[in-house]
Amino acid sequence: MLNVTRRRLLGTATAVALTSRLPHKAWAADPVRVSSKFDSEGELLGTIILQLLGAAGIPTVNKLRLGNTRIVRAALLGGEIDLYPEYTGNGAFFFNVDSDPVWKNAAGGAAKVRELDAANKLTWLAAAPANNTWGIAAGAELAKSANLKSLEDLAKYVNGGGKIRLAGSAEFVESPAALPAFQSAYGFKLSQDQLLVLAGGGTSASEKAAAEGTSGVNATMVFGTDGAIDALGLVVLADPKSVQMVYEPAPVVRTPVLMTYPKIADALAPAFAALDEATLRNLNGKIEVDGQPVPQVATAWLKQHNLLK
Repeated sequence: MLNVTRRRLLGTATAVALTSRLPHKAWAADPVRVSSKFDSEGELLGTIILQLLGAAGIPTVNKLRLGNTRIVRAALLGGEIDLYPEYTGNGAFFFNVDSDPVWKNAAGGAAKVRELDAANKLTWLAAAPANNTWGIAAGAELAKSANLKSLEDLAKYVNGGGKIRLAGSAEFVESPAALPAFQSAYGFKLSQDQLLVLAGGGTSASEKAAAEGTSGVNATMVFGTDGAIDALGLVVLADPKSVQMVYEPAPVVRTPVLMTYPKIADALAPAFAALDEATLRNLNGKIEVDGQPVPQVATAWLKQHNLLK
């Protein structure tokens, strides 16, 4: 599966090819080079990491917003950076084992990627309980009028002749792992007339269309921690059959660096444990919808929860 969004990536071969061109260096007691992907959620998590390590007396270098998944992963493998937040489900693609059902279980997927990446001298620390995976959300009016809370409810509504038009990217509509997987698992089928396919892989346009009823749209694809979900009044429909792989954010650190600074794990664990899906969605909303600076959002949240003085 290919997805150009913040979680997915091209195959392992590309990352390895990039890595082979990066010199490997051992940095022993040097400052910890903290990086992130270039999206706002990656920057938020990276900023939280930087602030907590600084508060713990661990020297750091800010390498945030380095690039997409391939670039940041390759930099970590090549020893150009030391630590960044990644999503557990991406382990399925790092190691070309995306058919393994373990990735649909939060604890199982986290344990699997931790095991696989140990050979790369990388350590996955405790993940946040926030699943940033594909989902379907109903507009507020549809959710209320049809009493939609889960994808099972949606299937009954669609099969009963309910009026629906879902907006999503071409990838979401066509990829076997996305909408077709939901339809197969829950037993419903949307016709072409019931779909509005939008260019690009992001969710902002489709979510806005569902909230405003543009072109009859009343449902949309989402990612679980999208910042606009709450602001637009969208209702994310529960996936009780766990159709999608779990993508929980977790700090990934080069093991030699963790051995040099063992306090890293304890410094980050309380914050990541507190970043559940609703919390991360809310913080993303402050950045993506309200336009607040990332450092301001990170600091305020950490202080609110007594994680930073």
